[in-house]
Formats: sequence, C-alpha cells, structure tokens
Amino acid sequence: MVFVLFVVNLTFHFPLSKIAPGAAGGSTICVQDRRTFGIVRAMPIAASTITIHDPPGVEALRKTLRLDPRVIRRVQAALCRAFLGANQALAAVPATERAAFAAAVRCHELTLERRRDSQRDGATKLLFRTADGQTIESVILRIQSGRSSLCVSAQTGCAGGCRFCATGRIQGGRSLSSAEILDQAIWAGELLAAEGRQLRNVVFMGMGEPLRNEEAVGTALDQLRSKHGLHLSDRHLLVSTLGIPDALRRLATRFPRVGFAISLHSARQAIRDDLMPLARHWPLPELRQAIRDVNALQDRPVMIEVLMLDGLTDTAADEEALIAWLQRLRVHVNLIPYNAIEGSDADHQPLRGSSETRIQEFLARLKAAGFETTRRHSLGTDIGAACGQLAEGRLNPDT
Repeated sequence: MVFVLFVVNLTFHFPLSKIAPGAAGGSTICVQDRRTFGIVRAMPIAASTITIHDPPGVEALRKTLRLDPRVIRRVQAALCRAFLGANQALAAVPATERAAFAAAVRCHELTLERRRDSQRDGATKLLFRTADGQTIESVILRIQSGRSSLCVSAQTGCAGGCRFCATGRIQGGRSLSSAEILDQAIWAGELLAAEGRQLRNVVFMGMGEPLRNEEAVGTALDQLRSKHGLHLSDRHLLVSTLGIPDALRRLATRFPRVGFAISLHSARQAIRDDLMPLARHWPLPELRQAIRDVNALQDRPVMIEVLMLDGLTDTAADEEALIAWLQRLRVHVNLIPYNAIEGSDADHQPLRGSSETRIQEFLARLKAAGFETTRRHSLGTDIGAACGQLAEGRLNPDT
C-alpha cells in the first residue's frame, strides 16, 4: 500500500484531520504533522474498522495518529466506566485527530433495537441485532438493595437443546465475539447511568453455552476486569455452564477469583441426559471431578443450579442422589423455579414446575445435610426475561 504526502498551504486553511478514499477499498488518514511545517502525513488504514475493545488494534491506531496514551485512556474511561456514550467518549480525542479516530474505531458492535421493562419488578430485556443480522437478548436486573446486574449472552443460539430453555430450541446460530459480549455491558451501563445507577455485576447466564465460546468469553472477562475496560471486581463476575470439564478447568485456572455456576439440575444421569442432551458427553462423575479441581483453585464455592421440576428433579430420590453427589464439594446450591416457555415439544410431556411447598421442603433437606442453599427469585417473568425464557420471542413473536 502506498503512502502519499500532500503539501499544503502553510496558512492551514483546511481540515487538520480527514478521511480520503484509499487504494484497495481502504482509506487514507490525513493528519497535520507539526514537525514538518505543513506536510501532512497520509497513512492508509484497513477497509474494516477496529473495535474499541481491541487493545492491540487501538494501540496501533494511537501510534499511527501519534495520540498521547492518555487520550485513549480517557476515551475508554468515558465509554466503559462512566458510560457517557460514544459521542462524549470521542470528545476526549483532540479535534485535529477526532474525525480520523472516529472513522477507524467502532464504539458499538451491536444495535439496540428494543427494550421491554417489567411492570412487576426491576427487569429490563434488551433486544440487540448484530452486524450480520442475528438477534440476541440481555437482561438488566435491578435488585431492591440498589445493586444492578446484567445477564449477558455468549451465543446467538445454543446447541445444548435443554428442554426447559427457549434458546435451546433455536436451530443454528453462532458464537459472539468478545466485543459483542462486551457491548451488551456498555449499552446496559449507559441505560443504568441515565437512571443514576451503576452496573455492578455481570453474569453469563443469557443465551448460549459460554464454554462452547471459551476464547471470546475469556477475552471478555479480561476486559470486564481490566482497569482500561469496565474495571469490575472478579467477585462480581459469574459464568454459568452446563459443565464442560476441560474448558471449566482452563477458565478457572485463568480466572481463579471469578465465580462459576454449574447447571446440574439433576444428580441422576438418566434424568439429566433427558433434560440436557448435550450434557450426555460429560458423565456426572467426570463433571464432579472437574468441580473438585475448581474447588482446589478457588477460595469461593461453586454454585450448583437445580431447576425444580415436578416429578423429575424434586423427588425424594433426587434429594438423596444430590446430597450424595455433593459430598466433599465446596458448593452453594441454588434452587430455581421453572419459568414456563411456549412452543411444543412433541417428544416429551410438558414440563411442570415444583410447588413452592416442595421447593421449600427440598431446600430444608439440603440445609439439614449441611449445604448452603438458596431459592432463586426470578425477575422479568412478565416480559420473557426470566431464567430459560430468553429468545422465546423467536418462538412466540409477541414475547
């Protein structure tokens, strides 16, 4: 690619930074070079822009534009921590280079198409569209204590095929890039900042199986924790997975202070295999050993998620199997009421949630056995934003 120098009038009656067409579909950044008294540096950039969440790419652009490193830090702080929006973030770039920087960097990867606010609680469901036209959903959870959390998606669909999950009924889809994962948090942070709230927790409990997108999820966790990213505490990050043992070990080794949750749902192999077809690849003894390995790496318990289904996961046999399976594991058991989803499943009888009485009995039995146990209180059931309901809108367009 050819670099071109333009000689200009020394009175500088021209824009000091602009984008001009370049060779091979690219562009040329024209920037005043004060050291050459009127000579403008003409530097080609790629036809595709870079994301603000690409540190090496942003650093290369900074050097090309000869920006002070503090400028980049101010842009990142405004966008990723103060959540001031792209326009105010770009205002941190000097006017002479702002147009070139803005033309080369994407501050958002996703388009926010719709939001739905619960009329019952503090949940908001966000519908995003990717650049290639796919849709994903995230959920903002405003807890009464004042804390705000975001449930992010890692994929546009899910190969798990879980019977209780709307996302699992979506055929196809793809994994999200780390920038697409992070942009869910940026959008949510901007919405919460406008309310005077702060995004505190990010949980990977949305669409898709995070450990089937291990590389992008790991990169996103790095940026969520980075002082140049969202700078969230490891303690405020959690990854929920059906349990892919080797990937779980790798991620826990890399992030020993980030929380992990296992969607167990049943300690009886046949029941779990029926509810979660993908989980058949990793038998329960193998998953249990992986949790022991994670316990050895971390000083916090692993969350064990159990969906309470009438006659399937809430029987006396389920209690006994779960208590036996959990022995010598450092865990926190979270019992999840079933949130019904629409759409037929011709191969099975419809799922029914356990009664509240049965949930409390199950909880009491686990506590009596010595395990810390809580009941999850799902938000957003009236807008299809509760556990298992994300992407139900593709099955039922009115949702």
